[in-house]
Amino acid sequence: MILVEELPPAQRLALAYAPRVAREPTLALLTLDARLARTLQRKSEPVLAQMRFAWWRDTLAKEPAQWPRGDALLALLRHWRNPAALTPLVDGWEMLLAEQLDSAAIAEFAGGRGAAFGQLAAELGADPLAARACGEVWALGDLAANIANAAEREAVIEAARRLGNCGRLPRALRPLTVLAGLAQRGVRRGGTPLLDGPGAAALAMRLGIAGR
Repeated sequence: MILVEELPPAQRLALAYAPRVAREPTLALLTLDARLARTLQRKSEPVLAQMRFAWWRDTLAKEPAQWPRGDALLALLRHWRNPAALTPLVDGWEMLLAEQLDSAAIAEFAGGRGAAFGQLAAELGADPLAARACGEVWALGDLAANIANAAEREAVIEAARRLGNCGRLPRALRPLTVLAGLAQRGVRRGGTPLLDGPGAAALAMRLGIAGR
């Protein structure tokens, strides 16, 4: 599906380990997250970025029958029982528009990404709490790898370390297992990119196949 091309390399690799029943819901979540991340690239134009975040928040709050047609992502999200539960993901990304990344923004960003994976787990009949915790681990490891400011990066790393390790997840959430494991590795290495060489690729394969 063409939406896969919108995903960053780590997310694309993780998606490859999704079982068939979980592939499209996981793709929908990861694509939404990627689009919100690209909206943040308009940080130099905060009003335009805020308008885009508001559009997503308003759209997800509506009944899917009222959504615009012709977008492959919205087409996938129409199959979710409760897409409105993804609005915390939008709120979390919007927090990163602030000039300074403080502890409140870090916590809301992690919570928003975690809540989104909690909802994905609910859609797939898995434990939302475990998925939420692992989603927060991935959120902060990934964020640390993409922050240029050294002080802010260290604050994110410290927040990630306080979360601890991600627990075992069911097969349906195997992509999250991969992402959280890569994030933990990156945090231990000081905020390195999730896919930074053969070691990361080997870890992703092990987690993707064995789940641990």
